[in-house]
Amino acid sequence: MKSVTRSLRVLEAVAQHQPVTVGELTKIFGLPKSTVQRTLVTLNEAGWLRANRRDTTRWEIGARVLAVRPAALQGSSLFAAAREPMMRLRDTLNETIHLSVPDALHGMVVVDRVDCDHAVRTFHTIGDISPLHATATGHAVLAHLAKREIDEVAAGTLQGYGEETITDPVELRAELRRVRDRGYAVNHNQYIPGVCAIAAPVLDGDGVPLAAVAVSLPDSRFEPDRLPELGRLVTGTAADITTRHLG
Repeated sequence: MKSVTRSLRVLEAVAQHQPVTVGELTKIFGLPKSTVQRTLVTLNEAGWLRANRRDTTRWEIGARVLAVRPAALQGSSLFAAAREPMMRLRDTLNETIHLSVPDALHGMVVVDRVDCDHAVRTFHTIGDISPLHATATGHAVLAHLAKREIDEVAAGTLQGYGEETITDPVELRAELRRVRDRGYAVNHNQYIPGVCAIAAPVLDGDGVPLAAVAVSLPDSRFEPDRLPELGRLVTGTAADITTRHLG
């Protein structure tokens, strides 16, 4: 049990100080460097920790933590505030609605979903992680981040997932300006072929994006002429969630 306790404390320290080096953790705990390194490797193999993408000598929280985090969020005020507006939007459109939160600049994590009753529908597993640059929820959040954060994402590798994925930094910045101007983001086969989405940000009192709510639908039901209507409904839902959360 002593090793389990140590592992949990290392995990908590990484979460608090990430991205953090072995040397920094050694100073925090006063443990031998080899012991800390062994613990980090074990947590990495289990998916709880990962090496930072820019500096692999530094450690940060991994995907497994992100996958279990949604269960904890279900008791949060954001989750509670979003549920009813999401169900109302689903009832209006009869399409899948999901709520995602940003994992810093690593991606968007699905934390809630309300399904439609179509036989053919999109499906997003709770805990799924998707890239910021290739999704509607990611664009909705990115568009409201500070310039330095947008620059950091644009300076990284913008992986292509299909012909529609934006992989050019200049094009990405231009699209984010359009998202800010109209209030919602559109994903038309940019990430998963045949899947489209319209998303709007849930903002805090200072305009910082806390999450994004999206309507997701198969490409076969995507009608470009309906974008203004869908955008209005999604932005209205996001605004309702914001009001409920802050109120």
